Amino acid sequence: MAFRAPDIAIDLGTDNTMVYVRGKGIVVNEPTICVVETRNRRSVRAVGDEARYLMGRTKDTMKAVLPIKDGIIADFDAAEVLIRYFMRKAVGSSHLFKPRVLVSIPAGLDEVPRKAFREAVSVAGAKEVIFVEKPLAAAIGSGLPVYDPIGSMVVDIGGGTTDTAVVSMGGVVVAQSVRVGGQKMDQAIIAYLKKNSSILIGESTAEELKKDLAGAMPVTGANTVAHVRGFDLLSARVMDVEFTAAQAHDAVTEPCMAIVASIRWVLERTPPELAADVMRSGIHLTGSGSQLLGLDRLIATQLGIPVLMAKEPGDATILGMGYLVENHDLLAAVQASSLNQNR
Repeated sequence: MAFRAPDIAIDLGTDNTMVYVRGKGIVVNEPTICVVETRNRRSVRAVGDEARYLMGRTKDTMKAVLPIKDGIIADFDAAEVLIRYFMRKAVGSSHLFKPRVLVSIPAGLDEVPRKAFREAVSVAGAKEVIFVEKPLAAAIGSGLPVYDPIGSMVVDIGGGTTDTAVVSMGGVVVAQSVRVGGQKMDQAIIAYLKKNSSILIGESTAEELKKDLAGAMPVTGANTVAHVRGFDLLSARVMDVEFTAAQAHDAVTEPCMAIVASIRWVLERTPPELAADVMRSGIHLTGSGSQLLGLDRLIATQLGIPVLMAKEPGDATILGMGYLVENHDLLAAVQASSLNQNR
């Protein structure tokens, strides 16, 4: 039996949770979903991949729970069970001493939700909890010169939040987290079809339409069409409607412009010297939501700054956290930061 569990990093996202184990790399990448008993929420029937498969296929006695909403814990009990499950899956439960856990949180997270994260991870089995802000981790994972006296801007677009930050000298200089991400785009498509076609679709269908049709820039030339099946709100029957790429663009325009507004807000508050660095090196996009068609071009057009996509946008945050876990000196510096001081 190993006495000490290895250090681990957890990127607890609204859509997906990823776990990195020191010396092994990424060992868990599963949906942030639990299926619980309706009458006893502590009775968890499935977690992660298995829970996603059961979504929409459960009995009335079971329901799917999303523990994380808009980047913060929405259901503490479900979050604790999910974290415990993923930690045991990553490192097992035979160690005498509990692991030290690095956890990603949205930029500028308030004390109360931060305390909820700390408590949930501690109850799940962590010896010590260390926080790192998502945009800093994403910048490290993207290979940006985070520890140099150079300003770098990263925009991490996840499922529930968009975290925008300018980083320099190993820390966050200016940052903002807004509750806009991939899920808001899905919800916008659902609302658009409900308003304009009187049809109700599920979140999974909306996500597929976003990936297949939606784009941040106006559609030119041939317009792709999809046939969408949903519940007709007028006749109470299942029906099919046509949904075009132009309509999908219209649906996601508002959340896309909210992301642009957040980037502009951070730029306006960035010191001139660092802003000049950003103008030269560009804005770096990370996160699964950044892969929306044409979003990079929209940001570049609106702000007049080059926009670059990370090599592995969906993995940038957990890779940055993994880099910290593998380098004890850097992890110690994060641990000593004001973000991790108990109040």
